[in-house]
This record gives sequence, structure tokens and C-alpha cells, in this order.
Amino acid sequence: MKFPRACVRHGLAILGTMALIVCGAMNDARAATHDGTAHIDVSGRVFRLDAAKVTYAFGVNEKGQLQSIYWGSRLAPNDPLPTPVAPPGRDAIDGVVNVIPQEYTGWGEGLYYEPDLKVTFPDGNRDLVLHYVSNSVHDNVLSIVMKDIERAIVVTLQYEIDPGTGIVRRSAVVENQTATPVIVEQASAGTWILPRSHDYTLRYLAGRWAGENDIYERPVQPGKTVLESRRGSTGMQNEPWFAIRRNDANETHGQVWFGALAWSGSWQIAIEQDQAEQVRVTGGFNPFDFGYKLAPGASLQTPSFYAGLTSGGMGEASRLMHRLELTRILPQAPHPRARPVLYNSWEATGFDVNEAGQIALAERAASIGVERFVMDDGWFGARNNDKAGLGDWTVNPQKFPHGLKPLIDRVHALGMDFGIWVEPEMVNPDSDLYRAHPDWVLNMTGRPRTLGRNQMVLNLARPDVRAYVFHALDKLLSENQIAFIKWDYNRSWSEPGWPAVPPDQQKNVYVDFVRNVYGILEELRHKHPNVEIESCSSGGGRVDLGIMHLTDEVWPSDNTDAYDRLRIQDGFTQAHTPGVMMAWVTDSPSSMNGRSMSLEYRFLSAMQGSLGVGANLTKWTAQDMATAKRLIADYKAIRETVQHGDLYRLVSPDNGSEHSATESVSPDKAHAVLFAFLHSSTEGYPYPTVRLQGLDPDARYRLRVLQGTLAERTPTVASGAYWMNVGIDILMRGDFQGTAITFDRE
Repeated sequence: MKFPRACVRHGLAILGTMALIVCGAMNDARAATHDGTAHIDVSGRVFRLDAAKVTYAFGVNEKGQLQSIYWGSRLAPNDPLPTPVAPPGRDAIDGVVNVIPQEYTGWGEGLYYEPDLKVTFPDGNRDLVLHYVSNSVHDNVLSIVMKDIERAIVVTLQYEIDPGTGIVRRSAVVENQTATPVIVEQASAGTWILPRSHDYTLRYLAGRWAGENDIYERPVQPGKTVLESRRGSTGMQNEPWFAIRRNDANETHGQVWFGALAWSGSWQIAIEQDQAEQVRVTGGFNPFDFGYKLAPGASLQTPSFYAGLTSGGMGEASRLMHRLELTRILPQAPHPRARPVLYNSWEATGFDVNEAGQIALAERAASIGVERFVMDDGWFGARNNDKAGLGDWTVNPQKFPHGLKPLIDRVHALGMDFGIWVEPEMVNPDSDLYRAHPDWVLNMTGRPRTLGRNQMVLNLARPDVRAYVFHALDKLLSENQIAFIKWDYNRSWSEPGWPAVPPDQQKNVYVDFVRNVYGILEELRHKHPNVEIESCSSGGGRVDLGIMHLTDEVWPSDNTDAYDRLRIQDGFTQAHTPGVMMAWVTDSPSSMNGRSMSLEYRFLSAMQGSLGVGANLTKWTAQDMATAKRLIADYKAIRETVQHGDLYRLVSPDNGSEHSATESVSPDKAHAVLFAFLHSSTEGYPYPTVRLQGLDPDARYRLRVLQGTLAERTPTVASGAYWMNVGIDILMRGDFQGTAITFDRE
């Protein structure tokens, strides 16, 4: 799938070509049947988007404001829609504007809730009142033009709906058509308006290094909950994703509204129940320290904000988001390649890499069925530790006297492709690059330059820095047969100054930096179309729909402890598909917790995503190698279902549960894979009966055990209805036990 360059440059992930029917001005709004297409209907000044099981509708009220009408389950053809009429104000304290459920608001006219757009004009005016001007449909995008009631600030809202999932994409383009510059102090993609209710619970993901994607919930009550990153990147402290469920909804049933931002810089999602008890979700650039100088004639594109709804509970909300990512967001969409089994040398060697040592590891990796060999940190510049070398992307001649070619040739001869680690947005003070260009880092004049992991952040907003990074990576890829880049990013921003530009333009760094990261990735992908890229940021510090549009996989956490990963992966899959979730098998005892786990358990934990191996293979026994070879072969037989199927979280490991289980079902329901795990036996209780989901109840499925033991009475063949209702009894006792079973339709 090809995305317009301008859209990528501005952090916008368009949904790609879709079957869409546009109905022009009509007397009656017409909803389509569920025919696999998306429909945009325009009736007067009412706009309706229909796809899958969803209808989204809004219109222009008598005041010229864009007012939400309906966002819910798919309506029938010719169902009438309410006329958008502004409700009367209830009192002089709140004012009329605060009771109108507006789609997009400027900060002005007495607005008290979270605005979408806030602008300061040169004369000090900060009042902004946006009214409807016009609408159009082009390239399957509904555009609504709004303008301030007096000044030439024009906002074009963009709406698009995915036919397969009913997920709506929204974004906004802010254009300064005045004769003088303005400062944009806040800019969101839009506000989602939920049906009025006191019956909502917010779910979100939060965490830290080595503990990403914890699941949290809190009731939606009067006031505001802010999810955000102020770090210059996505961050691992909050995920740019939300879900709001009815209080009676759970994993398998009930209404859920959910959404995610496509932006890899500082971001904010605000969930607010306002003074009129209306629930609003507003998302876009983080307004903290934000001030984008917009010159006359210039425009600012916000991130895209995706959102959907379902009556199938949290599980179905996740599956819809997974399907959107697989078919619309990822670079290879709508049919992404299955992730190859990967080996990474970092935990085996650290910085001590050389040609002979890497070849020895590659030979061991190939013998167990690995398909991609990745050399990690330490191959370049003066990189013998993390204090030197970042920024100098030339091969270390002491470690590789003949360059990378002999290693790459040997890897290819072993039947694997070759990948390499880079961290191109960072620089060590002890580097040739920093000594030549100390002004290239984020800094504030005369202030200390904070180090993190002994490094500083290059200011990618600068055109010269962008050019240097692109050319360094382009040269590396052009001179070597490299199939894969592990793109790392190991610290958050500090001192986010840009002294090379005027003071009133320095805060543009929050947008221009990320745009240039996207631009480099896009340009590299265009010039080297066969190279795949992983987004890594000290673990899961940069995982969002924006970076996922330009990378093929992501690294959820530096914590590879197989038990901890069950919880991390459970949180990760709330928002993201297992198809991009890298999961490594590493050594035991784990470096994170010092706990010991069998090799089988470690493999089964990692086999729920995109399988990798990161252990020191030179220390594995012959039995370890044989076990790994068997399980890797099993994984290759199931990975299409695991990576691209429908995920059912049967038993969650959240909140310290002794048990967890996941099931993946192929889209045609012909195959299913069950993974079940036991933390530790307690008082001799048996493992709970596991009942599958998502199978064809009338089909017959043959069971095959990849790992583990079942009760003797378990049939080999039974109907989908049997496996979903009677279930399966697994025999597991002890600590850190795992079972894997496949089900194939006969």
C-alpha cells in the first residue's frame, strides 16, 4: 500500500484505497447495506459515514457549528437522523457554547472544556470561533472546511472510515491565511463525542522501562483524565490508546469505544466529562511547551486520531484494531509478510562483536531454523561501550578488518538474511560527529546538556542533521546486503531548544523533528524497498500507529523474562496486533528477575508473537538445540495464524493470576492455536477447563499437542461447538508450565 508523501511527512496515516461510495447532496440520507464497502452520505448539511457495523454522523447546526449527531451501531437504510440543533444554555455560568457537542472547537466564545485549537495572534487576541464553510469529498476523504468568524484562520477537517472495521480516522489541517504569523498553542485531530451516560469505565495502558503496558481502569467521572507524553517521543509511561466501556462490558461482550493516535512525538489524549455531563475524548499534539509558529500561507497538519466501537467487548475492540493495523496501517498492508524467525546477538556478546564471533553465532542460529541473523550494537566507530561512537556510522576496522561483507556472505550462505542495529537519532559526546558539530544536538544556549545513557539527542528538525542521518543510513544499506534494520532510540528529550532559529520558532521542534524522522524512514523505504525495519526505544518507548505505518515490527520491552512477558504482551495486544510484537527467547535464569524457567516455557511465551531468539547459543546444550529446532519448526507451521489471525485472550495474566491462555484463529476459521500457562500449582487444584472461542461451531477440528499433556478423555477430533462449550482439560503441575495445542479443520 502506498501512502501520499505529504501525509507521511505530517504524521498522517491515510487509510489507503478502499471501496467507497459517495452520495452527494440528497433529500434523504442513505445508509448502505453491510456489503464490505464504506459510504459517505451528504444530505444538506448533515454528514453520515457507514461501514461494517458502525454509523458515524454529524452536521451543521443553526449557529454554523459542527455538531455531533450519532456514533454507534450501524443504522438501517433510510433511518432518519436528528437535525443538528444547538441545545439551549442552562445558565449564565456555563454559557451556551459549553452544552453543544461540537466536533471541533476553537478556544473562544466562553469555551471551558478542552478545545481542539488554540491560537495567539500578533495583537494578543486569543479568541477563536470556528464556523462551517463548505464540504467536499476527494480520494475517499470527507473534508469539512471551517473558518474563524472574523480572521482568516482556516481549518480543514478530514474524515475517513475503514470498510472492514468501521474505524474512523480524523485529522485537521490548520492554515494561516492572514498577513502575519500566528502561534498555534494547541492543535488536536478532533474530539470524539460519546453517547451521554453515567455508565462508563476508562481503560488505558501505562508503565515504565521493563514494565510496559500495564492495564489500568478508572470510572469516567466529572473532570478530566489526561494521558500523555512530554518526552518528545511516544513514551512508555502512557500508550496513545484508550478504551471506554460500559460498566457491564467485559472481554467477550458489551459496548466499547476505543481509539489510538498516530503520532510518535509528544502527544495528549484528554478524556473529559464536562459540566454538561458530556463525555469527550480529544487527542493530538501535547499542548505542554507547545507553540508552533505558522507563517502566512503556511499550514499545520495534526496527527491522525483513529477510533471505533463494538458491542463485542474488549476482545472484539482489540481484534478490530489489529485488523486495521494489518490491513491499513503497516507498510506491507493489506497483506503483510509473516515475520521471519530472528536471532539477535546482543545478549550473547554485548559490545564485544567481531567477525569470527558473529559467524559462530550465525552458524548455531542457522542450525535450529533461524531465518534472520541480526548483529546488534558495537559494530561501528569507537563503540566498545555505551560512552562512545554513536553518530559515527562507519564499520569498526579492528573488529571487521574486511568490512561487513565476509560476515554477510556467510550469513547468506547459511540460508539467512542479515540485519543490523542502529540508533541514528542519538550522539555520544565522545564521537567524531559531536566534536565536529556540537550545535547539532537539542540544547538551550548557555544551559547544561543533560546526558541520558551517556548520549544526547540530535536535533532532527534541522535540515542538515536530517540530511546527515539519511545519507549515513543510505550509504550503509547501499554498500551492504542488509535486509533489516533494528532502529533504536534510547533516551527521552531534555533541553528541547533549537538555537539556530528565532526564539518564537524554536518550539516548532516538537513537530518538525518527528516529521523528519518519518521522512527519513519513508525515503529509505522508497530507495531500499526490500529492507524491513523494527521500531525499538529502550523497549516499548516508541510504539504508535504513526511509527507502525513506516516500520514492520516493534519491540515491546527490554524485559524478556518469559513470565513477565505474558503480562506485557497481554497489555500490548489491547492496542496492537501480535503480528508486529517481537518476542525473544533468552537465557535462564532471566537477567531481569533471576528466575529459572524451562526452555519450552520460554519458547511458548515468545511464540505468541513474532518469534526471536536472543540467548547465547554457544552455551546451549545439544538437547537445548534440539528442543529449539523442534519448536521453531512448530512455530513456522502456526505463525501465519498467530501473526495474522484473530486473537482471543481467554484467561488474562493481569492482576497476578496463576493462569493465562490465549487463542489465535485464522481468518477463515480453518486453524486455531491455543497457548496456556501456569505460574505455579496451588494446593493441588487442577488447571481450569479452557473453552475456545471464534471457531466454526459446525466444523470438525483435529487436535494436535505441540507441548504439554491433556486429560486422557480428551478426544482427538470434535466439533467447534464441542471445543467452545465442553472445552479442554490441560494437565499442568509445578512452576512455570506451558502448553501449546493446534486445532485444524478437517
